[in-house]
Amino acid sequence: MHDVARVAGVSIKTVSNVINGYPYIRPATKERVEAAIGELGYQLNISARNLRQGRTGMIGLAVPELSLPYFAELADSVIGAADAAGLTVLIEQTGAVRERELEVLSGQRRHLTDGLIFSPLALGDEDRASFEVDFPMVLLGERIFGAPADHVTMANVEASRAATAHLVELGRRRIAVIGAHPGEHVGSAALRVQGYELALADAGLALDPALVGEAGAWHRSTGAAAMEHLLDSGTPIDAVFALNDALALGALHVLHARRVRVPEQIAVIGFDDIDDASYSAPTLSSVSPGRDQIARTAVALLQARIRDAGQERPYEKVVADFELVLRESTLGC
Repeated sequence: MHDVARVAGVSIKTVSNVINGYPYIRPATKERVEAAIGELGYQLNISARNLRQGRTGMIGLAVPELSLPYFAELADSVIGAADAAGLTVLIEQTGAVRERELEVLSGQRRHLTDGLIFSPLALGDEDRASFEVDFPMVLLGERIFGAPADHVTMANVEASRAATAHLVELGRRRIAVIGAHPGEHVGSAALRVQGYELALADAGLALDPALVGEAGAWHRSTGAAAMEHLLDSGTPIDAVFALNDALALGALHVLHARRVRVPEQIAVIGFDDIDDASYSAPTLSSVSPGRDQIARTAVALLQARIRDAGQERPYEKVVADFELVLRESTLGC
């Protein structure tokens, strides 16, 4: 920096301001500094700056399960957003196990990072006190609301309502839902089933409990098992809303194996719009819940909390935009 300042004929502070994107610098001064940086091949020592600021330049991302395509693709989006902000991501997988999620909030690894983006599945409102931590944190998902942290979430109810309404608009009247968690009042399953029920009510369709397929973990295998159970029950079905795409892909596998034509006999729509949805046979209609927006927003909120550490300001709640992505599984070829 001393060398750049000498060549450019400015102060070290001016060089620092140019490097850090300070907006109130005269264009001519900025050009001289940038020319000196190019001439000398100067590169900012990120490690030294972080040490001086008491930071690591790393953030944590804790998710339940990377084998679930949504969380794998979310992690990829977070890494991209963090990289653009000059941050490195340390990923932790909790397995949706309560003890491991509590460890994320209190464990020794926290000193390795400047803040945490956390998507809990096992913890709930009764654990809200555990979220009163002394480091910057942004929450994802639907398990904890009102915790002392910024929160980025999906429009689960509205998006599920729109997905089910799409099936109704196609003339479907026996619409099954798979992935329900009976007795759950907080979480993605409860909210998405709520949206499904609202869409049925909007259309004047009665809720038939026989059309509600349960599934514990939302994997392809549990989607397949739920689809098999519904077909074996003899309950008339002309459409399926799967609460995530992994469940939908499992359902499609069973329908194909049983020679059920999709969408002619049973239309299928999922949720998450994972990459595999574009390559299944038939391609899968799905809800795109704003994954990239969620990642960018979470990183930006966390970065602001890290930068403004010690300052008091209200916590933010951001609901990402969603979009119906319609493909062959509901529209046909």
